[in-house]
Amino acid sequence: MPETLMVEFGMGSSLRRGDYTQAATRAVRDALWHNSINLAELFGFDKKDMRITLDVGVQQPDKVDAGALRAVFPYGHVTVNLHRGGLDVPRPEGDGHPTIMANVALSVAFDMERADG
Repeated sequence: MPETLMVEFGMGSSLRRGDYTQAATRAVRDALWHNSINLAELFGFDKKDMRITLDVGVQQPDKVDAGALRAVFPYGHVTVNLHRGGLDVPRPEGDGHPTIMANVALSVAFDMERADG
């Protein structure tokens, strides 16, 4: 069974377009920029062996393209879980799209039993 070895967090926004996927993609990139650890190599794995779980919080999760989020990752097996969360900030003047804020938690795991065997 895969064991989680690292968790990163990120926040992203779509300021004017009201684009939940864009906000979530920016949050994923923010979380990835926090990570400079060569975790796969540290445990003797190939990067393609990573089991990545991405939890995304936005106010309207049904408007997020999970495939677009998976495409941000250059390697690994990515599972995307969409949740209601984040924040929609209305425009001060009252019209137009709200500012969309997305939060993500990105967990990286490996099958450690395979490493032992």
